[in-house]
Amino acid sequence: MPANRSGLPMLAAAVALAALASFAQAAPPLQGAARWIAAHPDPAMPAAVPPAPATPDAASPEALPLFRRTFTPRAKVAAATLFVSGLGQFEAHLNGHNVTQSLLTPGWSDYRKRIYYDTYDVTSLLVPGENAIGVMLGNGMYNVESPANRYTKFRGSFGEPKLILELRLRFADGSQQTIVSDGAWKTAPGPITFTSIYGGEDYDARLEQPGWDAARFDDKSWAPATVAGSPGGTLEPETIPPVVANETYKPVATTHPRPGTTVYDLGDNMAGWPEIEVSGAPGASVKLISGELLDANGLVTQHSAAASPKSPNYFTYTLKGGGQAESWHPRFSYYGFRYVQVETSSPESTPPVVAALAGRFLHDAVAVDGRFTSSDDLLNRIHTLIDRAMLSNMVSVLTDCPHREKLGWLEQTHLAAASLMYNYGLSALYVKIAADMRDAQHANGLVPDIAPEYTIFAGGFLDSPEWGAAVILSPWSAYQFYGDLHLLGDQYSSMQRYAAYLHGKAADHILAYGLSDWYDIGPKPPGVSQLTTAGLVPTAVYYQSLTTLARIATLLGHPADSAAYTGEAAEVKAAFNARFFHADTNQYDTGSQTADAMPLVVGLVPPGHEAAVLASLVADIHSHGDHVTAGDVGFHYVVRALTDGGRSDVLYAMLARTDKPSYGDQLARGATTLTEAWDTNPASSQNHFMLGHAEEWFYRGLAGIDVDLSRPADEQIRIAPAVPGDLQSVSASFQSHLGKIASAWTRTADSVRLDITVPPGATAKIVFPANFPHAITLNGAPLVAGKSVLRANLGNSTPHCFVAAGTYHFESHP
Repeated sequence: MPANRSGLPMLAAAVALAALASFAQAAPPLQGAARWIAAHPDPAMPAAVPPAPATPDAASPEALPLFRRTFTPRAKVAAATLFVSGLGQFEAHLNGHNVTQSLLTPGWSDYRKRIYYDTYDVTSLLVPGENAIGVMLGNGMYNVESPANRYTKFRGSFGEPKLILELRLRFADGSQQTIVSDGAWKTAPGPITFTSIYGGEDYDARLEQPGWDAARFDDKSWAPATVAGSPGGTLEPETIPPVVANETYKPVATTHPRPGTTVYDLGDNMAGWPEIEVSGAPGASVKLISGELLDANGLVTQHSAAASPKSPNYFTYTLKGGGQAESWHPRFSYYGFRYVQVETSSPESTPPVVAALAGRFLHDAVAVDGRFTSSDDLLNRIHTLIDRAMLSNMVSVLTDCPHREKLGWLEQTHLAAASLMYNYGLSALYVKIAADMRDAQHANGLVPDIAPEYTIFAGGFLDSPEWGAAVILSPWSAYQFYGDLHLLGDQYSSMQRYAAYLHGKAADHILAYGLSDWYDIGPKPPGVSQLTTAGLVPTAVYYQSLTTLARIATLLGHPADSAAYTGEAAEVKAAFNARFFHADTNQYDTGSQTADAMPLVVGLVPPGHEAAVLASLVADIHSHGDHVTAGDVGFHYVVRALTDGGRSDVLYAMLARTDKPSYGDQLARGATTLTEAWDTNPASSQNHFMLGHAEEWFYRGLAGIDVDLSRPADEQIRIAPAVPGDLQSVSASFQSHLGKIASAWTRTADSVRLDITVPPGATAKIVFPANFPHAITLNGAPLVAGKSVLRANLGNSTPHCFVAAGTYHFESHP
């Protein structure tokens, strides 16, 4: 293709633009004569930026605008680079070619603080003589409309859709010509008559203007574009992976639950949009209602996404007719769905014919860094269940769900960080998420539960420490995986401000507000924590934030700050244990799974009591029939506590359950993506990844791959696999910042074999599992220190060795 979006595929984009580097950097893009333009006069111009996060009223629904401009290069073009941003989303064309290979671009942001633009090499698309640029705009998160008959999570607008663009031409003699967005552009309504990131999209093909993006198009009827005011944000290049629709799902079943209605089952839940091929009379229409579930009558229901029959999400396509098959999919809206209900209408007696329908799976084009498989089909299916939910919620931010909210709820970014990063390369995305949090931080230091903060919630949905602490804990997780010290430096001031905010909210060093262990399993419907006293969870996260911030301060060369945070953490620890620890029973608080797991993981347990508290946690799990009771926050710490405590056998027993509540139960009930609630409640989202913490255990526990770039060099890679229960084999690999790491083990009746690969230039600590109680061999010979085995200690209860880069075949025989 002639164009690449700046960022990702990052290597491809870098190569494509390498020859243009000096040319493109001659002057900052979009900083000169380029102006924001819109289809109508901007009532806010030249007034200051309006109050955040959005004005209460959205622009009235109307056809989305097209923009165009013709130009003639004054000489033969040697290189051409297009810099463009359109809010809320855009699609850019040059001489009839769509150069926008990414979807739903640019990435979502607080447009009053930060606006992303894309960069394209368009040299090959220019022709001698007259050329034309065309741009189509969509609303996105910039302008959220809410008509009475369409679903929306909230209503708010940063302003009317607008565009800024610069096309920089370089000629063979080194001279330049620049085409910019300004009052010379023309605009007209396009064929998209409605689009909402929440409510869907309507397209009327009769309103298409063929050739609108080509040079010879007659635009005499088009109106002049209006120079508009900036939304206020600083223009920055897009660096996160583009949103793509690489995967296509075709129907696995088709039903006709009532006359004139067809329901297509695509087999898998996903985030994306339906795509149709249809033919019929001019003005005939196809209505597409997408959803995750079917009701008792076999019709699509959007109850799991909070949409009602009176205000659903749907897409419509109105045919231009003429006898030819017409293909269509939405451009600026997407949804979470498995089923598509098709309803047709026509001004004639013959309805339109839908010849084909498919689902396109949309998500960020992130690199696949991890692979996992095992001999247990249930574990493999759980892995897929979680993985599809994670991918479905990677669309510029880490969304909670791809339908009801599409908001960046922040607790997932640190609690599920390892689960995400073992599977996908997310370094660029986490840099962007950190910027979103900085932009969302309030003047008093509060970090809201969502970022970007497109709407302001109340109570715990605005301010909950388990969510706000992401401003500290998410960049730290990224540093552990990617070693990006610059990210910590960029975020440090925001971290300090948030720590100061929590200090001000604490009473006697205890925080007792917020959502706590959201969606734990209690007697009431899921929601705010039920099984754990309100103060335990936020105070444990407060302590974790302080100890983490002390480590970050040390790394950044702020020893006084580190000492201060360490001192404050000690005071919090003392208060926490005085309030919640029962030394007589070695339990915390109510003895819930969350209450015992969190202190173990964050280091709050008094020395000498760790084993007893772990035993209390295990006992509670067994008392519930090896079922989980922890929620969104707590389950992460349960997984960590059991993994680090050497009790993968308990986790294996928990994941082996197929009755409610369990992952196995979700699979038995037909889920193909992880559901919001443990009980697969059809009233809750069927595509959340917030309970997917078992994914971390697959890599870090079963395969034993533990990477932490904050540790000393010889222990940045630890491989400590677990061989629990009757599991026969596990194989995993991870493309780490240090290189590819692989760990696989297989056991037979008389041996256990462990195959390890350590990347070039690295060393690793290998901790042998408890199933290696006998003599250990390496490549068939006794394991001893040597050229590749740097040192070995096989004489204690946790035999281990340190190895250099290479591939190793260890084995233990009885």
